[in-house]
Amino acid sequence: MKKILLILTLFTSVIALAQKPIFTSAKVNAATVYTNGAELSQSTSLTLPKGTSEIVIKNVADYLNENTVQIGAPSSLTVLSVQFTQNYISEYEIDESNPTIKKVRDSITLVKKEIEKVQIEKISHSKTIELLDKNQQVAGQNSGLSVTELMKLVDYYKAKRTELNNAITVFQEKENKLNEKLAKLNSKLEINTKNEEKTSRGKLILQVMNEVAGNVNLDIKYMTNIASWQPFYDLRAENIKEPINMMYKAKVIQNTGIDWKKVKLTLSSGNPNQNNEAPILQAWFLRYGNPMVAYGYSNQNATMNRIQGKVSGLKVQADEMEDSTISNYTTVNENQLNVSFDIDIPYDILSNGKAHSVALKEIKLPASYRYYAVPRVEKEAFLLAQINDYSKFNLLPGEANIIFEGMYVGKTFINPNQTADTLSLSMGRDKKISIKREKVTDKSGTKFLSSYKEQTFTYDITVRNNKKEAIEMLLKDQYPISTDKEITIEVLEKDKAKVNEETGVMTWELKLAPNETKKIRISYKVRYPKDKIIDNL
Repeated sequence: MKKILLILTLFTSVIALAQKPIFTSAKVNAATVYTNGAELSQSTSLTLPKGTSEIVIKNVADYLNENTVQIGAPSSLTVLSVQFTQNYISEYEIDESNPTIKKVRDSITLVKKEIEKVQIEKISHSKTIELLDKNQQVAGQNSGLSVTELMKLVDYYKAKRTELNNAITVFQEKENKLNEKLAKLNSKLEINTKNEEKTSRGKLILQVMNEVAGNVNLDIKYMTNIASWQPFYDLRAENIKEPINMMYKAKVIQNTGIDWKKVKLTLSSGNPNQNNEAPILQAWFLRYGNPMVAYGYSNQNATMNRIQGKVSGLKVQADEMEDSTISNYTTVNENQLNVSFDIDIPYDILSNGKAHSVALKEIKLPASYRYYAVPRVEKEAFLLAQINDYSKFNLLPGEANIIFEGMYVGKTFINPNQTADTLSLSMGRDKKISIKREKVTDKSGTKFLSSYKEQTFTYDITVRNNKKEAIEMLLKDQYPISTDKEITIEVLEKDKAKVNEETGVMTWELKLAPNETKKIRISYKVRYPKDKIIDNL
């Protein structure tokens, strides 16, 4: 008796599994976007019978990590298996009950019948031409026809054959158009079956066991790698006496295949795909290698290039809502390893691979301003805003638009991942400060001493303040540093500069009154073997 019951149970399960799948479409409710990836939270509601069923969940991401799929279901429902596919039409049965699919199928049947009729007409006309050709040969062999009768026969043959050929041409054109129509219908059928949600190809296939028939709510969560975000900023300052108004923004990009409509958005600085294994140190063995020759400016100059703003003709994007209310809708959560922004305003993020601007919060940055110049690299002055205790603002590396005194002046880059106590933000170039760095010819030159060459370099740096107010400026220059005992450097003149002997950087802190000009002279001597060449001197 137990064996019979077991067989019946298995038979019932097979019948249930053989039933048509139940289709449902998932809605995106929330998205947690990381710097490289996103976790999507979706939900759906459907009616299930008692027993085993197959559920096809449409409108999920085209690409997702199948190992991260989580299905939230009531206790009466047991999820037996979860599979992800992009090719449901080829891997599973087509839902022929879909009205759109049925309509396309009916149209395909009608077009095929029309093509068949046209082909029959073509064959009929071709056979008629064959018959005419044979009759012409018979008539030609019959010498009993008069010339008049023969001429009538030729005219009839010519007219009839032309008529039949023209009809065949028309039928061929009609068949070609019908074939094109059939191809479009087949393509439409493929779109309607493979891509029922217009953009999404992804589908989740669930095998479930339900204890009680009725309505069931499912929650779906999974990770996808085709979404990301990056921070960017708007920096606004009215003058050098006011704090900076910083608008903290995000560029959100997603190409998941499904549009996120009215979703709750969370942006996290974490990376869910990074390696979480703690590093282990191995033995460090030194070895000889080929020497690397450095060309161009020193690290100090590279630092300057990072600090200075890059001016371009881009427009500043308009805020999506009033600046004063942005911070009220964003909650910042500072965790041990990352920072996240929970946004209460529902957002639409379309699946088009384009950057969508999201306003996070507004920050007033108390700043002290000073000008900065390195005329050896750039003969212009840069206005720097210096921010103390910047770590409390949870800033992330990103580009910033600079709006100073109501004018867009360019871009800069904010890098809070530094060890300095003060964060310097470049607010752009100031054309009202003139700077020159000129070589003093009569104080520069080359001498040959025995086996050595001695070169002297002297420069005058002239700074003029053409503004109506006094300014403070941090001026920097440098002399070269020797890495070879055969090369010696002697500083001849530094004009009261603070000198970092490890880097060769000379620093002056200047105060210039309106229309005041100051001149600074530096001079240094380099001595090295005359048979050698220094290519970056």
